[in-house]
Amino acid sequence: MILHEKTLKKSIQYKGAGLHSGAPVTMEFKPAKERTGIVFVRTDLEGCPSVKANIQYVTNTMRATTLEDGLAKVFTIEHVMAAFNAMEIDNCIVEMNSPEPAVADGGSATFVSLIKEAGIVEQEIKRLVYSVKRAHTVYDADKFIAIVPYDGLRVTFTSINQHPLLGTQHADFVITPATFEKEIAPARTIGFLRELEQLQAMGLAKGGTLENALVYDDTQCLSVPKFEDELVRHKILDILGDLYLLGPIQGHIIAVKSSHELNSRLSRSILEEIMEDQ
Repeated sequence: MILHEKTLKKSIQYKGAGLHSGAPVTMEFKPAKERTGIVFVRTDLEGCPSVKANIQYVTNTMRATTLEDGLAKVFTIEHVMAAFNAMEIDNCIVEMNSPEPAVADGGSATFVSLIKEAGIVEQEIKRLVYSVKRAHTVYDADKFIAIVPYDGLRVTFTSINQHPLLGTQHADFVITPATFEKEIAPARTIGFLRELEQLQAMGLAKGGTLENALVYDDTQCLSVPKFEDELVRHKILDILGDLYLLGPIQGHIIAVKSSHELNSRLSRSILEEIMEDQ
């Protein structure tokens, strides 16, 4: 079956505040022509500089993924990118008047809803999906992430956390638009009260709430969980967002305690294969 690239049928706007910065932001998702990819445009800066959602523009992976190209800088883009990945949106212009997308629901559910509301249109050109041909593995002490050849896109993740209510969580999903929307998109990022003061001193988590994040103190969950294993599902969401900086790929991703940094390192390893294969 020949797949074709897709974009939005019409523009759609969303207003909110960033997860880490807490800054207000207006986002507009616009249709884009074939082979454009996903492009973030900073409308609040002179000349409206832009940065393409591509692994080569990743400059920071601490707590979130940052893209930077000249004056154009955006961060915490992984939740938007996960929605584009799972909903198979190849081309879109994302205009923002702030450097951070809205935290919205804390996962990707809001962005999936926006994509569906705008509508999806198939374009003329063939979609280029890269199927990995060999295994790639990245280790960091007791953490790792790997990808092996697979006919489709599948993610298996094991999360290990010392909190008594979390412990070890394991999830395994073959990624389709329907599966993502139902099982992964609503999953929110996790936060601990004991870390909040430190994070905010670093300029992070200023937009986090009990509704858009899964917040724990030392003994209990202060938020209402959407899944019993919400943490590991959000980790899968992050992987889908981070790896879409390569464009659409096929493979089985297997991870234990992975992070944005390890996701980025895996992406760069896969990119080397892609470059060799051209």
